[in-house]
Amino acid sequence: MSIDGSPKEIIKRRILKRVKDIPSLPQFVILTLKKIDDERSSASDVAKSLSKDQGLVVRVLRLANSAYYGIPRTITSVTEAVALLGFKTLRSIVLAASIYPYMAESQKGYALDKGELWRHSLGVAYLSRYIGEKVGGIDLEEAYLAGLLHDIGKIVLNEYVRYGYSVINKMVEEKSIPFTYAEREVLGFDHAEIGGMIIDQWALPEIYSIVARYHHTPEQLPEEKQSYRVIVDIVHVANVMCLILGFGLGADGLQHNISEEALERFNLKDDIESLLSEAVNILYQLDEEMKTEEIV
Repeated sequence: MSIDGSPKEIIKRRILKRVKDIPSLPQFVILTLKKIDDERSSASDVAKSLSKDQGLVVRVLRLANSAYYGIPRTITSVTEAVALLGFKTLRSIVLAASIYPYMAESQKGYALDKGELWRHSLGVAYLSRYIGEKVGGIDLEEAYLAGLLHDIGKIVLNEYVRYGYSVINKMVEEKSIPFTYAEREVLGFDHAEIGGMIIDQWALPEIYSIVARYHHTPEQLPEEKQSYRVIVDIVHVANVMCLILGFGLGADGLQHNISEEALERFNLKDDIESLLSEAVNILYQLDEEMKTEEIV
């Protein structure tokens, strides 16, 4: 495929077809999430539903046993995970474990080796939770999942960015514009918009698609979506911090600046150095866990 010489509309149609071809979440995962949301469900009901895929069970338990959740002893079953963590936390773990296969592969278009998109996304998820704790008054699991899903659009745009990289990169250098702006100019879409489309297709809550769409451009959040402002700002700051620290830094990573307005809204503008210092510790701990395969 050649980007140069291909009409943008043809490329856009191909990209949209790729989005539609992304498989839905497995039916048993959807049913499990429904059981988790059903107040009549027991821990054993959820465990029985999850047991239909042992690979998913393993990933759920690895996540549940990560230092992120701080459980003082090893969790050995999904039933135990429910008892110790609760349905709400388990819901985010099940979703995280379910999307892992999509994000584990290499994304050559973005110069991300195998596992690096997942590593970066986990890093943003961890930092989103950390910033959420500092800000206060928000759902920390919601912040975690929003951070985890923010770059999901790269799984579709990867092959198009790969073939059009020279054109995109030249535009970034010559026009001094962010990588996402060049993506849109060359391909008709950027990975943020595609991410929102994928999340909508998976029928996940709107907040996650809105965060995916605006995590690079928080100041462009529409007036009618201002109820999502705090989470959008949190994931934006967490993402740029990861990029500044080189955590899952891809081809597009150096072209994004942190929004001073977002920092001001959190009263963190004068606290960025201490934020980054703590982020180093959090991401180091995450890397250590991933080395020992405690996290999927």
